[in-house]
Amino acid sequence: MSLRNTNFAVVALLAICCFPLPAAEPAKSASPAPAVPDPRHISNGWDIPSEGYADQPYIVKTDDGAWLCVMTTGAGAEGAGGQHVVSMRSTDQGRTWEQIVPIEPGDGPEASYAVLLKVPGGRIYAFYNHNTDRVPEVKREDKGVYKRVDSLGHYVFKYSDDHGRTWSAQRYEVPIREFECDRNNVYGGKLRFFWNVGRPLILGDTAIMVIHKVGAMGDGFFSQSEGAFFTSKNILTERDPAKITFETLPDGDIGLRTPAGGGRVAEEQSIVKLSDGSLYCVYRTIDGWPTSAYSRDGGHTWTAPAYKTYTPGGRRVKHPRAANFAWNCSNGMFLYWFHNHGGRFVGELGAGGKDGRSPYDDRNPAWLMAGREVDTPEGKRIEWSQPEILLYDDDPYIRMSYPDLIEDGGKFYVTETQKNVGRVHEIPQPLLDSLFAQWDNRTVAKPGLVLDLPAGKSLPAEAPLPKLPPLNFRDNRRADHGAKDARAGFSLDLRLQLDSLAAGQTLLDSRDATGAGILVSTTESGTIAVTLHDGRQQASWDCDGGVLQAEKLHHVVITVDGGPKIITFVVDGVLCDGGDQRQFGWGRFSPTLRTPTGAATLKIAPAVKSLRIYSRALRTSEAVGNFHAGTE
Repeated sequence: MSLRNTNFAVVALLAICCFPLPAAEPAKSASPAPAVPDPRHISNGWDIPSEGYADQPYIVKTDDGAWLCVMTTGAGAEGAGGQHVVSMRSTDQGRTWEQIVPIEPGDGPEASYAVLLKVPGGRIYAFYNHNTDRVPEVKREDKGVYKRVDSLGHYVFKYSDDHGRTWSAQRYEVPIREFECDRNNVYGGKLRFFWNVGRPLILGDTAIMVIHKVGAMGDGFFSQSEGAFFTSKNILTERDPAKITFETLPDGDIGLRTPAGGGRVAEEQSIVKLSDGSLYCVYRTIDGWPTSAYSRDGGHTWTAPAYKTYTPGGRRVKHPRAANFAWNCSNGMFLYWFHNHGGRFVGELGAGGKDGRSPYDDRNPAWLMAGREVDTPEGKRIEWSQPEILLYDDDPYIRMSYPDLIEDGGKFYVTETQKNVGRVHEIPQPLLDSLFAQWDNRTVAKPGLVLDLPAGKSLPAEAPLPKLPPLNFRDNRRADHGAKDARAGFSLDLRLQLDSLAAGQTLLDSRDATGAGILVSTTESGTIAVTLHDGRQQASWDCDGGVLQAEKLHHVVITVDGGPKIITFVVDGVLCDGGDQRQFGWGRFSPTLRTPTGAATLKIAPAVKSLRIYSRALRTSEAVGNFHAGTE
């Protein structure tokens, strides 16, 4: 089935232009009440000051209780001259910020992509790229050149001993060992390309940090990349920065790449630590799936890179060429940010965007999943929950990325940026609680349940259709009587058993004589689809192919989420992600689609064995809980 009256986000911007702000900005007042009645909408976040371009707003909590944010900023677009790294402090969990403090000046060499490491004594280190030699341009592998010079040069650090109020006048270089990809670049390794977005970790008495090596500049900007690491065994205690020592990992001269047969891009590595001291690393590719690996020896050696899966050896996670980060949580579990689709899908053109598309597209919405440790013969590994929508913007072309996670006072916060504005968002506690508890949830969701026809006896052929909320409506309080977005939704929860997967079977039908209403039916693809018709327009989306079997009892939850305007299917406790057939498992519907109200009566086919209707959009975790509640 195809989705009508909708546009998927298709944009390939490597830089976003914006209007400059003053280099030092006074603290902002707290944001007013949310303008959009949905905590997932990015406009409800608290702005982080910048000079215009705003990238990688990463945060550590200082020993005096403040939040210290480091950011790459500048008056121009991403990669423009004047790009530099700055910091700022907040004492109210990101609602307001003190003045911007330059770590490097805006009139110096390009300084970019800083990450923070706080050591036990309270000192904070900022690591970043620095174009110390003022290289004006770089050669591409296809004989062209790039004028953008923010991902090369020297990897350096400065430090602060006053919780980020000031930074050391001197910068210090981190010696990064040469790899094969460095020697093979167009400069023979005399000039190296690299950057970092990965958060450092403290592993016992050692700090481990990430570096993304680039072997070639060209198609897609970084046309070959791989992950490396560097550790320091004395940075946690050594007070003289000139005496800090570093070791580049992994052993050998090849970093973490894609699995055999994958593309040349393997970058933006993110690491977490497990309770047995192991490391887990996840990173982006252009293959449609992120890659992951484990290290049992502090990063010296790694398991063979493999595409990330929900469970060990299970279904692959889908993700485009965008930041996908994993974080340790204080409860011993993990959280993971990603975008839940296959990028430029397998079989399409290469990464060059010659068809007008790009693997950098579709970073909206952002999804979140929880992880927990499991024991395997190879040691501790992580299995992941089904994901939830964390953040979205109404404009599907808007992109959000480069997040960070902060825990403070029992609450979780996340930062993100669209490259011209960074924000802080408090993650709704119900969303977090349901993610962390998803594996153990065996209860049926009750809030919003407006029709409950349980299994155990034949369902009626017809039932009164409960009133469902409007998705949008005329706002008579407006002078022009225009539309108001209700941000509402609904869910259909049914257990069904089909004798065959033949197309054209009607399962649920509330359509009236004009065609307005809701239809759930089988398709020619062996799937089931929901069609929503409001008398003016319609939208349709179906579940993934191959997830249904004839004569088998299945549990299906169809959710129409009027916040991000997305339809999802959860089949037997698994959120559809498109599988190997399509890039997306979820589909958008038009923001002007009204409530698909049709007949007052809902027709129910004998294949439907139970039915629940909710007057709100269920979270993925609730749909999974409903499935598990019916299997015991």
